[in-house]
Amino acid sequence: MIKSMTGFSSVTAEDDMGTVAVTIRALNHRYLDLQLRVPGTLAGIEARLRALVQRHVARGRVELSLSVQLRRTATVEVELNREFGDALGAALDEARERGLVSGPLTPGDLLRLPQALAIRERQADPEEAAALDANVERLVEQALTELDTMRGREGAHLAADLDQHRDTVAGLVEQLARAADEGRVALEARLRERVAQMTADLQADAALVAQEIVKAAARSDISEEVARFRAHVAHWQALAASPEPCGRKLDFLLQEMNREVNTIGSKADGLKVSELVIAAKAGLERMREQVQNVE
Repeated sequence: MIKSMTGFSSVTAEDDMGTVAVTIRALNHRYLDLQLRVPGTLAGIEARLRALVQRHVARGRVELSLSVQLRRTATVEVELNREFGDALGAALDEARERGLVSGPLTPGDLLRLPQALAIRERQADPEEAAALDANVERLVEQALTELDTMRGREGAHLAADLDQHRDTVAGLVEQLARAADEGRVALEARLRERVAQMTADLQADAALVAQEIVKAAARSDISEEVARFRAHVAHWQALAASPEPCGRKLDFLLQEMNREVNTIGSKADGLKVSELVIAAKAGLERMREQVQNVE
């Protein structure tokens, strides 16, 4: 299925616990590149969030931003580093005895010493934490579904445009096949005419001459290249109709189609061949530019 790599979705949910907001931006990229920005309190489910994204997106740069605002007031725990405090008190006592400092140690002094106090947020209730995790995952799934919908709509436009260019290029190759056939017949006629002019002065085996003429004309035969190009077109249609991501395969297929057109241009002889080859290559280039947007 042709699906665009670009898209955007934003979902917000609010309940008794608080407000959760998810924003997802998808951009073109050769491979899958996930960039997740989640609060530290949700670091435990980051792996599950990555797995969720990977179930929806096969290729592209995905930037997922998650914010959580809880209604409950965060509570903190303050713990004194007893060993550090004892050592600090003993050092101050010695300094006072020597007259280096005076006065007692104040709370402000402790706050200016990061080793003295450990301040951390108190762990949330396990049931509340599990409920929050479930809400976040459900909201991310919803955002990814909306992203899929947007990428599918854009993919439908891409598919229509690519189908139009594909049909145009396929038609040009069919014209090339007819022009090349006419050119090959004309080439044989020219060769026979020139040989007829030369045989007046040279003695030559007529059968051998005819064989060489056929060989020379066969070198301009493009039937194999045209058959392979038709097979590539059929393969393209099968890939585009498949439910699997097909962007990289289509890109490779375009390289093969372009190679066949180049070979046709180098072998074919006839009126309008060069013009048709240029038009076909231009159409393939437009397809290549569009395929860069396909997942």
